Amino acid sequence: MRNVGTVVRGIRTPIIKENDDLASIVVDSLLEAQKSEGFVFHDKDVVAITEAVVGISEGNYVTVDEVAKDLVEKFPFKNIGIVFPILSRNRFSMILKAIARAMDKVTILLSFPSDEVGNGILDEDALDKSEYNLSSVISESQYSETFGSFLHPFTGINMVDFYRELVESENCKVEFVFANDPKVILHYCKDVLTCDIHTRYRTKDMLLNAGANSVYGLFEIVNASVNGSGFNPKYGLLGSNKSTEERLKLFPKTGDKLVREIQKQLLEKTGKTIEVMVYGDGAFKDPVGHIWELADPVVSPAYTGGLEGTPNEIKLKYISDNKFADLKGEELREAIKGEIKKKEADLKGNMLSQGTTPRRLTDLIGSLCDLTSGSGDKGTPVVFIQGYFDNYASE
Repeated sequence: MRNVGTVVRGIRTPIIKENDDLASIVVDSLLEAQKSEGFVFHDKDVVAITEAVVGISEGNYVTVDEVAKDLVEKFPFKNIGIVFPILSRNRFSMILKAIARAMDKVTILLSFPSDEVGNGILDEDALDKSEYNLSSVISESQYSETFGSFLHPFTGINMVDFYRELVESENCKVEFVFANDPKVILHYCKDVLTCDIHTRYRTKDMLLNAGANSVYGLFEIVNASVNGSGFNPKYGLLGSNKSTEERLKLFPKTGDKLVREIQKQLLEKTGKTIEVMVYGDGAFKDPVGHIWELADPVVSPAYTGGLEGTPNEIKLKYISDNKFADLKGEELREAIKGEIKKKEADLKGNMLSQGTTPRRLTDLIGSLCDLTSGSGDKGTPVVFIQGYFDNYASE
């Protein structure tokens, strides 16, 4: 029996720049790491590349002016409602700057007590002691009076003030309203830009069915090139990040081609079929700050076929404590190995009901990669995983 299970390595690469041959850089960096670390490649190893360097190598950028131009074409009346933006200087501030540059007035509807990914907008204890509840509609003046001193626990910034100053700096008027029902925006404006990520289709349908004149989602802004700009045909501005004060890096759009090319090169150079994926934000929640990391529209926008599906696993602790409660040592190990092999032979077997939570492989592995690479300067935009598909019965 193997004494080591899953092994995860962050792989250092050269600094990735626009128009770099990313596939070759990834493969060469892995081969150099193999020489220095002495590991051996296997079938079903996994190579993951962060979406940030994929977008950079693609040159998939858009300027604030280009975003503003697309917004003016879609909202020619220059007065819109903005529904459920997340509270992020990195993710949304440049988008908001473009909106303000394009419009004469915006009304921003913010959910409370937090945004979609868990960034707080008010003190929950203060909410419990106030006259308001989760069904309330809170005006800007009411918010300022009751919750206006709230600062984001990680940044120390009042995001309402930050967004207000940003909009006004573009000579655009702004009004805030706080509610958890997106239809509230229609009392203020009938032309709406929805900015939520994972509920985007539902929110758009709700607003259209409630009588909105026009509704676009962020996924429909810059979903085609604006005067030669970058774009993302599926996600638009979703998954974008601040690059400079006047430019955003978009979510990558050529990931499918990249993962196939890397898999091909690795097969040629190692003789092994290695799975490849592009990953963004992991899908996990911080238990202290209550922030759900997933601000990208998906964890993995591109991956090879071997990463499709969900894990086929059993809960060892449940089997050990129940079916084999009277066994120990080598006898227990062999019994569990037999149970694993039985499930592998029959995916619809009795043990399926006691398996692990059926999350997608790409969500699980992408979250592992995001935690490994971090969001700082580790310099490891490639993550190499071995043994992820092994189990207790693997020899």
